[in-house]
Amino acid sequence: MDKVIIVEGKTDRDQLLKVLNESVEILCSNGTLSYEKLEEWAEWLESSEIYLFVDADDSGNKLRKRITQEIPDVQHLYTHKMYREIATTPLDVLAEILEHAHFEVKKP
Repeated sequence: MDKVIIVEGKTDRDQLLKVLNESVEILCSNGTLSYEKLEEWAEWLESSEIYLFVDADDSGNKLRKRITQEIPDVQHLYTHKMYREIATTPLDVLAEILEHAHFEVKKP
C-alpha cells in the first residue's frame, strides 16, 4: 500500500522531501479542502495509507478538522507547538516524527 501525506503548502512538502528516504506522494491542500480537490486526489486516497501533517496553528487546526470529517481514517502527524509550522521545524525533528510513524528517513 502506498503512503500519502497531505500538507498545507509547497514549503511543507519541500521540508518533508528533505528527510524522507522513500517514495511518498505529498499532496498540498493550499490551506483548503474542496470537493473538487478530493475528486482530484481520489485515486491516491482510495488505495493509500493517508497521513495528515499540518501546522500547529489555527488554519492547520481548521484544515485538520475538515479533512478528518471527509477522511475519517486519516492518520495524524503533529509538529511540536514550539515550532508551529512544518516549514520551521528542524529537519532532525521532522525525521523523528516521520520515523515514529514508520516512514524511512535519511540519517544525518
